[in-house]
Amino acid sequence: MFSMKKTYFIASLLMFFTGCAVGPKYVRPTTQIPAAYKESKDWKKAQPQDEIIRGEWWKIFNDPRLDALEEQVNISNQNIVAAQAQYAQAYALVQAAKSAIFPILTTTGSYTRSHGGSSGNNGSSGSNGGSSSSSHYAVSNNLLSADVTWEVDLWGKIRQTITSYKAQAQASSADLENAKLSAQAQLAQDYFQLCSLDAQKKLLDDTIIIYQKFLDLTKNQYASGVVSESAVIQAKTQLEATQAQEIDIGVQRSQMEHAIALLIGKPASDFSIPSLSLPSRVPDVPTGLPSEILERRPDIAAAERTVASANALIGVAEAAYYPTLTLSASGSYGSSDLSRIFSSPNPLWSVGPALAETIFDAGLRQAQTSQAKAVYDQDVASYRQTVLTAFQQVEDNLAALRILEQEEQVQDAAVKDAQKALELEINQYKAGTVSALDVITIQATALTNEKTDVTLLGERFNVCVLLIQYLGGGWTTSQE
Repeated sequence: MFSMKKTYFIASLLMFFTGCAVGPKYVRPTTQIPAAYKESKDWKKAQPQDEIIRGEWWKIFNDPRLDALEEQVNISNQNIVAAQAQYAQAYALVQAAKSAIFPILTTTGSYTRSHGGSSGNNGSSGSNGGSSSSSHYAVSNNLLSADVTWEVDLWGKIRQTITSYKAQAQASSADLENAKLSAQAQLAQDYFQLCSLDAQKKLLDDTIIIYQKFLDLTKNQYASGVVSESAVIQAKTQLEATQAQEIDIGVQRSQMEHAIALLIGKPASDFSIPSLSLPSRVPDVPTGLPSEILERRPDIAAAERTVASANALIGVAEAAYYPTLTLSASGSYGSSDLSRIFSSPNPLWSVGPALAETIFDAGLRQAQTSQAKAVYDQDVASYRQTVLTAFQQVEDNLAALRILEQEEQVQDAAVKDAQKALELEINQYKAGTVSALDVITIQATALTNEKTDVTLLGERFNVCVLLIQYLGGGWTTSQE
C-alpha cells in the first residue's frame, strides 16, 4: 500500500515527465511565392501602407446603399449563420478535449435496507404438543464512495489532441470568415449587375424616345410622299424591337433583386430595390505584395490550419506505441446510521497506478500512423494548391481589369464616333439624300456600341469586386 507522501511524490514526478511528447514538430509547409504580381509589376509598395483595405472593404466604392445591404448580409445571411454554428461546434470540441488533462472525480451514494429472519428452538413436550419461536430483523446500510481517475499524459497524446482540435477550430473560424467574404462579394457583384441593368434600361428608354421621334419624322415624310410605306414599317419595327429589349431587362433585374434578397436573408416577395445608377469610375484596388495573400485570404488560412491539425494527429497516432499510465484512488464510508457515516470506524480506501501496454495488435497502430501521415501529406498538397489557385485568381483579375480598362477606352471612342455618324446620317435623311434604312442601320450600330459600353463598365466593377475577394477582403489571420 502506497503512503500519501509517496503518491504525491509520484504525481509530481509524472507531472515533470509530461513535458515529453511524441510526433513531428509542426512547421508551416513551404510554398512558391513570387516576388511581385506579374500584372502589377510597376506597382510600388507604399510606406506606410495606408491604402491597404481593412475591415469593411466594400466602402471603397463609396455607395451608402451598398453599405447598408452589406451590413444586412453579416447579420441575416443563413450560410453565415450555419458557418457560425460550425465554429461553435469546433470550439466546444476544444473545451471537451481540454477536460482530459484533469482527473475525473466520481461519487456514489447508496442506501439499502435488507430484511432477514432466523429460526428459534423447535421442540415438543410430551403429549401436550410442541412450541416454536422465531425472530425477524431489518438492517439499514448507508454507503458513500468517491473515485478519482487520472490518465497521465506521458507522451503528449492528450496535448496533441487538444492542439489538433484548436487548429480545427481556427480553420473553422477562417471558414466562417470565408463564408462572410463570399456572401459579401456575391452581394456586391449582384448589386453592380443591378446597376448595370438599370443603366441599360435607361439607355433603352432614351433610345425608345429617339426612335419614336424618328418614326414620327418618317410618317410625316411618308405623308408628304418623300419616302415609301416600307420606310415607316422599318422605323416602327426598330422601335418595337427596342421596346422588347427594354421589357426583357425587367426579367434579369427581377432575378438580381431576388438574389440580393436571398443574400440578406429576406423573402424575395418582401424585398425591392429602387432604380440604381452605375458609378462612372471604378476605384483602384491596392494589391499589396504576393506574400501578404497568405495572411489575408481566409481559405488559405483554413487550409494551413487543417495541415497543423493533421500534423498533431500524427503525434496522437504515434503515442499509441507507448504505455499508458493511469493513477486511481478510491475511498468509501459505510454506516447503518446516516448521521454517523463520516465518523464510522475503518473507512475503506485504495490508491495506486496502473500501467497498460499493447503487446500485439496485428499492425493496427502502424496502419493508423500511416493513415495519419497520409492525411497530412494530402492536406499539405491541398494547402499548396489553394495558394497556387489564389495567385492565379489574383493575376486573372488584375489582367482582366487592365484589359477591360483598355477595351472601355476604345469603346468610348466608338460610342462617340457612332453618335457623330448618326447625327450626320439623320441630317442627310432630312435632306433626302439617304434612305430610312441607312439611318436605321446607323441607329442600330450606335445602340449596340452604347450597350457594350455600359456592359463593359459593369464588368469592370464585377472584376474589381472579385479582385478584392481574391486578395482576402479586409481580413487577416490575426483575427483568426
